[in-house]
Amino acid sequence: MELRTLKTFQVVADQLNLTKAAEMLGYTQPTITLQIQTLEKEIGHPLFNRVGKKTFLTPAGKMMKEHVDKLFAVVSQMDKAIKMLDGPYGTLVVAAPEYYWTHYLSQLIRSYIHHHPQVKLKLVSCNSADAVNMITSNEADIGIIAGVSGKPEVESRLLEQEKLLVVTSREIYEKHDRSYIMEHFPFIYKESYNLEGLHSQSITELDYHPAAAIESSSEEAIKIAALNHTGVALISANLIREELASGLLVPLHQLEQRLDTHLIFLKDRSEETTIRSFAELVIEGWPEAAGR
Repeated sequence: MELRTLKTFQVVADQLNLTKAAEMLGYTQPTITLQIQTLEKEIGHPLFNRVGKKTFLTPAGKMMKEHVDKLFAVVSQMDKAIKMLDGPYGTLVVAAPEYYWTHYLSQLIRSYIHHHPQVKLKLVSCNSADAVNMITSNEADIGIIAGVSGKPEVESRLLEQEKLLVVTSREIYEKHDRSYIMEHFPFIYKESYNLEGLHSQSITELDYHPAAAIESSSEEAIKIAALNHTGVALISANLIREELASGLLVPLHQLEQRLDTHLIFLKDRSEETTIRSFAELVIEGWPEAAGR
């Protein structure tokens, strides 16, 4: 049996319409009919029945299609494996929080596209927990997360250890002493850094009970809230580097725990050329992208 003939059968079996199959394959209908008849002679059984204007698979046709689908799935995997020997190709899905896209990845992606224009990038903005879930479910190929994945099947490469600061605005700091600030202003934080108990750990280290607690899913929103004198914010030092330098935000405390930034992918996909090429570029380029 020839693969070409089996492919024709698969398309006809999917469409159950010779006209559509001919359009998809670029063959004439008589050519398709001849190939199907040749295949039926080879196996000794009819593959299709016609009832009125409708075409149906015979029991032999159903059995044949099941095996042909498996055959072409293997052929597809083989083709993919062979292409991987030639270098990065196909679509690469990268999932990361918006903060990383804005401050790090945009520069690195330009470099990657320049070197590998044949790769189609699909960029997904999400929080760290969702990025981990997308990796484990194979919805994404590469992830950048704050904190740790907590998944044994996920490979993690450390990119950076960020300082976590508790800060407030210059205006609040100049009007009130530290104890008053800690007791009378709300504490604004992001628990979904993938660091378990970060909020409670911060409260323990600071040894205080804030007037209120506000959890936000956005680091940018936390920074804006602090700049607008909303309260005391727990935030990455990297995100507020300029505001600290200009004095708009004032540090009140640095947490003992650091915020580790990791690049993640599935361990059993570590040898895929496209994933490996992107991972290597990010790991090598991260310090420069961070401006250090």
